[in-house]
Amino acid sequence: MNFAHTEDRRMLADTLNRFVSEQYGIEHRNQLAYGDEGHSPALYAQFAELGAIGALFPESEGGFGGAGFDISVVFEALGRGLVAEPLLGALLVGQALIAAGTQAQKAKLEDIVAGGLIATLAHEEPGSHYELSNVAATAAKSATGWTLNGAKAVVAFGEKADLLLVSARTAGGQFDTAGISLFLVDGNAAGIAKRGYSRFEGGRAAELTFTNVQLDADALLGAEGQGHAVLERIQGYALLALAAEALGAMDVAKQSTLEYLQTRKQFGVAIGTFQALQHRMADLLLEVEQMRSAVINAADAIDNAEGVAREKVLAAAKYTAGYVGALVAEESIQMHGGIGMTWELPLAHYAKRLVLLDHQFGDEDHHLERFMALSQQA
Repeated sequence: MNFAHTEDRRMLADTLNRFVSEQYGIEHRNQLAYGDEGHSPALYAQFAELGAIGALFPESEGGFGGAGFDISVVFEALGRGLVAEPLLGALLVGQALIAAGTQAQKAKLEDIVAGGLIATLAHEEPGSHYELSNVAATAAKSATGWTLNGAKAVVAFGEKADLLLVSARTAGGQFDTAGISLFLVDGNAAGIAKRGYSRFEGGRAAELTFTNVQLDADALLGAEGQGHAVLERIQGYALLALAAEALGAMDVAKQSTLEYLQTRKQFGVAIGTFQALQHRMADLLLEVEQMRSAVINAADAIDNAEGVAREKVLAAAKYTAGYVGALVAEESIQMHGGIGMTWELPLAHYAKRLVLLDHQFGDEDHHLERFMALSQQA
């Protein structure tokens, strides 16, 4: 099969890479990512103008892409610049609306694509340990709709999101796949307590507590009790996006390490001439290319595979991102020596991002176990 990008995707990649390199230099990026906002609303609007958000959705839903390779192109560019803007939330909430939303609910996609509405997924809970079916938050029917109670953890941009996609149990036990429902919740609804904080690698997250939050009947997304299938579907998009973002960060870390080996001199010669370092760098290059293959497979599978076959490829991509990401972070820093740990060197921030990417939507160990379980099913 030919996995070469189309002309449109190459143009999108070139545009985003140029914009990120010009507008998202590491010092400016760190000011934004570690600041009170955690990102730049002005730059997020510019990403929308450039089509970065629209590329995540099909033309039939108001976008102009939506294929797996469109998503990988966007997030690889974001990874190259350590972009902290809330595009992942836009992708996940938008895909959930496409998969299960009514026409009235899908109308929110227009604002998401335009960058005027920050959306995020509020699913993970304290102690849930990446399991999609581990949902303790509850939603009970009321006279006017639903009453939502519970807590959600590490919600990306949860303190400032305009729209929350919240999972809650409407039936069954805490670990049952059946009985999970999804709700579209106004981020400023009465009864939501927020504790925001800066993430270790930049950006913002929040712990959210829902206390008797009143929702209208039309807040329910999809069929009551059937939210697990939608969560599983949008988790696949998250795994692809995060794997592509990791690949972009790996490419930059790899290239900066290679340049350092070619310019740093010891005993009068470039340290890149030392055989031991050459072998380590060669191994690193091979692992990054393995990661690239995993992203290509995931981008193809998100569109052309279903069920166990789809989930296996996506789990493999996320496992590879965790394994190779840790290797790239460790080896790059070690080959830079002590300077690799300094705040001023961009590499340190790429290493942190690669390590933290592993813990979003399931770490390396989780997806290795998941891959093995899916293989047994197949």
